Amino acid sequence: MNVIKKTTGYAKSYDSTPIFYEVRGEGKPLIFCYGICCLMNHWHNQVRFFSNQYQVIMIDYRGHHQSPIPESRDNLSVDACVEDIHAVTKHLGIKKATYIGHSWGSQLLVRFFDLYPEWVSNLIMVNGFVANPISGMFGSNLPRAGFELMKQWYEELPETTSYLWRTLAYNAITLKLSQLLGGFNPQLTKVKDIEVYLKGVASINIEVFIKLFESMMNYDGRGVLEKINVPTLIITGEKDIITPIKHQEEINKKIKSSEITKVPFGSHCSMLDMPEFVNLRIEKFLKDHNYN
Repeated sequence: MNVIKKTTGYAKSYDSTPIFYEVRGEGKPLIFCYGICCLMNHWHNQVRFFSNQYQVIMIDYRGHHQSPIPESRDNLSVDACVEDIHAVTKHLGIKKATYIGHSWGSQLLVRFFDLYPEWVSNLIMVNGFVANPISGMFGSNLPRAGFELMKQWYEELPETTSYLWRTLAYNAITLKLSQLLGGFNPQLTKVKDIEVYLKGVASINIEVFIKLFESMMNYDGRGVLEKINVPTLIITGEKDIITPIKHQEEINKKIKSSEITKVPFGSHCSMLDMPEFVNLRIEKFLKDHNYN
């Protein structure tokens, strides 16, 4: 049995916040970037598959899991997390890599390309978006109103709101709701993976979520898309309600060097729903562009 060595460490970001990373395997680097309040477990099927032939790198953004909250809460933003990614690549001595983002991770990578295009060999976006994804989500403005209400509660009752966040983020009702709202395909994604995700959400400080989510809503990367000139693979889930196919189709239309693949029965977490399908499609893309 081939045992893949794992190394971990911290890279110092622009404001001295230590950013945790994991590295597995050897070869050309693949840097995986998860979505807001997610965790490395989202990529466990891809890590196992690709670390046999590539150097697989994962990062915890500031305020996520093993990376601490920055001393200045003003340094919780899209740009700050982009600098976290850059700090890890510099720390590891990586000059060029394939960057793979899921959901909000795709938005971060578009901004990363905007700032550091020379560091990017290829881009892969899974169920991604580049502008405010909750505008008109589920055909209404309720998601935005819900976020604003949460923010107001936190400002007025921070301890109570933090308690409710931890309590409501991980329970049986939330698990079922995350499936019904298209976050996962309950017929395909393992329940354990959903539980790990919800535990991860509950562990995130609510202030971190609010500030990063607000920055996410305010950042619009659509103007960057036409500048992207590296091979780009866009993967979308046919059953994704959270970021419907229209988001990925818009990205595909504006990035001339892109191609799009639709995952049948795929939810917002297509890489957990149908990992073999996603892995083989990514592998083909990398080989087609001589990244092997």
